[in-house]
Amino acid sequence: QVQLVESGGGLVQPGGSLRLSCAASGSILSMNAMGWYRQAPGKQRELVAAISSGATIPTGGSLNYADSVKGRFTISRDNAKNTVYLQMNSLKPEDTAIYYCNAIGRSTSWAPFNSWGQGTQVTVSS
Repeated sequence: QVQLVESGGGLVQPGGSLRLSCAASGSILSMNAMGWYRQAPGKQRELVAAISSGATIPTGGSLNYADSVKGRFTISRDNAKNTVYLQMNSLKPEDTAIYYCNAIGRSTSWAPFNSWGQGTQVTVSS
């Protein structure tokens, strides 16, 4: 199994910053994409940001951001460590949610995987 572990959540004041990380481990042959989702109480889970395969965007990778976080959040990836990061700046109370890491790819057994982390709580409040 491919496992994901998130870290970096916590309590921050409006306008503050947090950096989330998600490390993937297991029998990974290839990692096609990694991303961050979030779910607030009473709301559906939504995509926050995602990054596809490729070391750089010009060489085949791509980035996606939710409109609500464009200009404030930045997703990045360390391919050597199978780790994805989410730098969150200018945080707003409406960013409060549980943030989940997601990864898709193929395992060394040739089976595809779609794995989720356990989630990390982000609370933006004064």
